[in-house]
Amino acid sequence: MTIDLRTPSHGVVMPDKDRRFTDEEHPFEAMMSRFDRAAELLGLSEGMYRVLRMPEKQLIVAVPVLMDNGEIQVFEGFRVLYNTSRGPAKGGIRFDMQVTLEEVKALAAWMTWKCAVVNIPFGGAKGGVRCDPLGMSIGELERLTRRYTAGIIGFLGPDSDVPAPDVNTNERVMAWIMDTYSMHARHTVTAVVTGKPVAMGGSLGRREATGRGCMLVTKEALAQIGRPVHGATVAVQGFGNVGSVAADLLCREGCSIVAIGDRTSAYYNPRGINITSALAHAARTGSLAGFPDAETIGHEELLALDVDVLVPAALENVITRKNAAQIRAKIVCEGANGPTSAGADKILDEKGVFVIPDILANAGGVTVSYFEWVQDRAGYFWAEDVVNDRLGEIMIRSFHDVLKLAREHQVNLRTASYMLAIERVSTMHQLRGVYA
Repeated sequence: MTIDLRTPSHGVVMPDKDRRFTDEEHPFEAMMSRFDRAAELLGLSEGMYRVLRMPEKQLIVAVPVLMDNGEIQVFEGFRVLYNTSRGPAKGGIRFDMQVTLEEVKALAAWMTWKCAVVNIPFGGAKGGVRCDPLGMSIGELERLTRRYTAGIIGFLGPDSDVPAPDVNTNERVMAWIMDTYSMHARHTVTAVVTGKPVAMGGSLGRREATGRGCMLVTKEALAQIGRPVHGATVAVQGFGNVGSVAADLLCREGCSIVAIGDRTSAYYNPRGINITSALAHAARTGSLAGFPDAETIGHEELLALDVDVLVPAALENVITRKNAAQIRAKIVCEGANGPTSAGADKILDEKGVFVIPDILANAGGVTVSYFEWVQDRAGYFWAEDVVNDRLGEIMIRSFHDVLKLAREHQVNLRTASYMLAIERVSTMHQLRGVYA
């Protein structure tokens, strides 16, 4: 039996797929609108649909922290394991005032599909604490991290749930998580997190992996539209770890990076921006603000530039129904999670924009996280060129797996990515059966 998403069946009210498009900023519903389309095309059974749209585990924890001034503040923490049929849950932890359970649930689902698209043996998870990390001292952040880790420790483990850095977390936070878990386990467990310092069992090439993955699939996409890599014009929105690395690597491949921007400002130079200079400026000042070698433009203006490639590598929902018609890039490579709203997809399709979806484009990070986990468990570490070569093999193969499916079904790459991921996850469920 295939799914009819519009009518109830057997007393179960199926969600109205059209209703999801009324709220572009609802992260879980935006994810599910893409899921629903792929599920219909696959002819997913009603029972499997129910399994895959429901997170396996959702945890909310209170995180009391003794602040530097002697007061106790209580923060709210979350961890969601969306699906672990293919292996341990994998997904980052973010510290941000905007963290909600709905956001974490959507990101955990995205991680599930992302791991399946590149065919690595992980499921999907995500976590976060609602807090303002920029207003906290290092000591307060450490106490927050360790107490949050203790609160979710029943989920964590190399065989069950393996966190990684995300928004406002980094190698140091991962080190605190690893140490806290190891103290409870009474022995050192390096494989419980990825994105650690290399000295603690982190992998060479991990920091650059997401940006490198974006570069690799962008080159493949340029070949598909018949545009040479050398001289291709690129605008990068977001100049953090993903955007700055993608800009640097694309520049090294011969692209002309004509625009860059971060939360503070955006810059344009039609002759190409000196990325080495921009990286040095951002490292020295903490942002792109005041960068001297380009013209200042607005953030919306950057998104609408007439370029070969646009890399939105910062926030969710930067391309929506409101501005999708103004996008003039031939290729959009989604370095961030969810930068394009569900409502914008149809508009970009009608304009003929070649969108490399987030669950494929930015999967380089989780791929090298997988490599780190493998190296930790083996106790044997790889040279950086080995890491990069293996990442290249997986990203390029995955791009062409998705492209082949898109052509077979006459759908865009986002729908094809979801189809490929859902098929792999549902196949695992079918092979395992339902435990009763």
